[in-house]
Amino acid sequence: MRKIFVVLTLLVFSISPLMAANKVTVKQLDEFLAEEHSASKSDDAVATRLKDMELTEQLTTATMNSFTRYEPGPLTVTQIRILAVTSALLLPPSADLPTAAAPDAAAQAAIMAKAVDYASKVYAHLPKMSANKTTVRYQNGVNYIATDSGTGSNMAGGSLTVRPEDQYIRMLGQNTTEVRSDGGIEVPPAKVKQADPASQNGQVSQGGAGLVLGMVLMDAAKGKLNWLRWQTVEGKQVAVFGFDVPKKQSQYKINYCCFPERSNVGSAVPMGGSGLAGSSATGGISATHGTSVTWHDYKAAPGYKGEIFIDPETGTILRLITQAELKPTDLVHEEDIRVDYGQVDIGGKPYIVPVKSFVLTEVVPNGDSFVKFSTRRTLFEVEYSNYALQN
Repeated sequence: MRKIFVVLTLLVFSISPLMAANKVTVKQLDEFLAEEHSASKSDDAVATRLKDMELTEQLTTATMNSFTRYEPGPLTVTQIRILAVTSALLLPPSADLPTAAAPDAAAQAAIMAKAVDYASKVYAHLPKMSANKTTVRYQNGVNYIATDSGTGSNMAGGSLTVRPEDQYIRMLGQNTTEVRSDGGIEVPPAKVKQADPASQNGQVSQGGAGLVLGMVLMDAAKGKLNWLRWQTVEGKQVAVFGFDVPKKQSQYKINYCCFPERSNVGSAVPMGGSGLAGSSATGGISATHGTSVTWHDYKAAPGYKGEIFIDPETGTILRLITQAELKPTDLVHEEDIRVDYGQVDIGGKPYIVPVKSFVLTEVVPNGDSFVKFSTRRTLFEVEYSNYALQN
């Protein structure tokens, strides 16, 4: 047993440097891209270096678009986009934050009151709409393997084999679907029974347009709500408030499909005393075993925290961040969502609607099937376009 422990310890230490990310600021990322461009490094070489980087600040759309001056190749562009998604909930560089003084308590209360009015009297009364929803999916880990039972799953590999390529997040693809909303709430699509629960949409929350604004404000009022900072969003200085909602006051729900649960099945059959079937000696017992895999949803009602970005003049909510507070023992370790709202002309009239969202998740893909477990990150970058009014 001790020998096994030593081997496993050596294995962990042997792969830990591989797993360590190189933390960089946005400025350092810019400098790296400039150096690689000057050195005429290949697209593959630059993208490979980027895979081991992790941003400590938010990579904004404006800054990301400015990297076109380095003429990045398609592999590099994908890795830059991944960095933008993984940093979506972080603060932008301090140089990009306004230096204005925080409003006093009365002004803060007035801003929040405007936001409550906006959510209940304007946003909640948005007409029925349709839009094209384009979702880009990024993921690390194993995509799809066969189980002992012959069925497919998204489970992590069952061996201790180290496959470094699986640690990196990569783009899996994108798809565009038409979605509908009513009163600012995205209507979930009709449920279709999947022939294989481990398909493209398995074990992920598709993360519609985020939580209902009115619900978040109600929850925040019951929890802790406080001033955080000023921040610039799409060229406008907005007020940012933080909130923390305990589990008992939370209306937050998560529901992920599907996790495997593997169990041994079989029957005991008589065998001869020598252990060979058909022996005339005194019979013994031997078991023939098979494997059964069942699939189940994972549901939870956690507490959550987040940030609300408010136009101080009108109370319009321009961004919402929510982070579920999950435990390491949960099958879902992370569900962080950021939703950006913007003005769109629909039928000749301006409306504030979701225009972009980011969903960052981490799950234990092998569910309850093994003592050993691994985690897998799945990220979604969502854009809404072609809004139209519906009857």
